[in-house]
Amino acid sequence: MLPDSSEFPCQVVNITTEGATFITNDVPPVGLDIVAYLEELGRIEARSAGVVANGFVVTYTMTGARLERLHARIQWLESKRTGKGSESRRHQRYEPRESSSQITLPDGRVYPCEVLDISVSGAGLKVEVLPAMGTYLMLGKMRGRVVRYLDNGIAIEFAKQLDVHQLQTQLAS
Repeated sequence: MLPDSSEFPCQVVNITTEGATFITNDVPPVGLDIVAYLEELGRIEARSAGVVANGFVVTYTMTGARLERLHARIQWLESKRTGKGSESRRHQRYEPRESSSQITLPDGRVYPCEVLDISVSGAGLKVEVLPAMGTYLMLGKMRGRVVRYLDNGIAIEFAKQLDVHQLQTQLAS
């Protein structure tokens, strides 16, 4: 999407933590700010930085925590694509009996989430917001921190490991 709100179809290739290449027939002028909604990365803000065959390259204009989240997400996708990522969970996962919950961020904002899976050491959450890596939050009454991004949310590690017998009892009832 360009500053005048016009939208054009494109395909993104060669995405890195520095920028990306957009393949399209509609090439914006160099230096023009754009907003793109990318399937596995969400909203990115960038600037057209040059023309290439069948498209153009961009550099990101986001800063701070938003840029850090984008970098972490790109790196995670790359490790997933190349198979170099390792299974990060140390404990058996369980599907929760009741998956609806909420997360509370440090500033008090509360967001609904779906608990995809849970273990004694953490949980996978489907959530619309993507807090920065390392952010401490509350999942219900359990404190944890964001340790990685998932296709549709985040994974958190609990600050205090849960008791396995208590967890299994709660999930079975």
